[in-house]
Amino acid sequence: MSVYTSNQPRAGLDDDKIPPNCINNITVDNLIFAVENGNLKVLLVKYSEGLAADKWGLIGHWVQEDENLDSAAVRVVKTITGVDNLYLDQLAAFGNVDRYPIRRTITVVYYSLVRMEETCVVPKNDRSQCQWFDVRKLPELMFDHRHIMDKGLARLQYKVRHEPIGFNLLPEKFTLLQLQEIYEAILNKKFDKPNFRRKILKMNFLIDCKEKQTNVAHRAASLYRFDNHVYEKLREFGFTFEY
Repeated sequence: MSVYTSNQPRAGLDDDKIPPNCINNITVDNLIFAVENGNLKVLLVKYSEGLAADKWGLIGHWVQEDENLDSAAVRVVKTITGVDNLYLDQLAAFGNVDRYPIRRTITVVYYSLVRMEETCVVPKNDRSQCQWFDVRKLPELMFDHRHIMDKGLARLQYKVRHEPIGFNLLPEKFTLLQLQEIYEAILNKKFDKPNFRRKILKMNFLIDCKEKQTNVAHRAASLYRFDNHVYEKLREFGFTFEY
C-alpha cells in the first residue's frame, strides 16, 4: 500500500492558518478514486497536528478568492496526485452548522477518477501523509467525511451504470477482463465473464484494435479501445448497464 507525505494544507485543520487570498469559510474536498488489483481505492490524508490530528480524511483545501470551485478541485487533485488528465465531477455541498467544530465551514465535494499508474506524489515533509485505502476497508474518518464517502460511493455506482465514466480508469488500450474488473470494483459484485462480454459488446462503443497483449505469462487477450464518437454520445444521453 503506497504511502506519501505532502505539505499541501488541508482545509480546516489549522485553526489560525487560513492561507492568504483564500475564502475563510468555503473549501473543496475531493474523493480521489483509482482501481488497483481489482479493488476500488480512495486516497486519504492524515495530519500530525490540528483538530483532526491522527485521523484520516478527504483531501481538500480552501478556495482561493480568484478561482472558481472547479478550478480549486482540479488544483488540489493535481497537487496531490500529479495527474493532469482526469475525470472530475461535483458531488454536492455539505454545510451542516456543526460539521466543523471551530467555525462555520461549507465544503463543496468533488469526486475524480485517476489511473493508479499515473499518480506520482513527491514527498515533501512529515506534516501529513497520504495513503490509498480500499473503499470497503476504511479507517475512522474525521468530521463528516464518512457520510460524504458513503454519498460519493453511491453516486459513483449510479454514474457507472448510466455513463461510461469507468473508462477513465483504463489505459487507452485494454482487455475486456480489465473493463470487467473496473465494473466489479465499483459495483462490488462479480459478473459472469461470457455474459458481461456479450452485454458490453452489444453496446457498440468498443473498437477491436486487432492487437493482442504482449509480455504476459498467460494467453494473450485481445485489446480494445473506446469509440470516441460513441463515447461522447453516451456521455450526453447516457445508457443503462444493469446486470
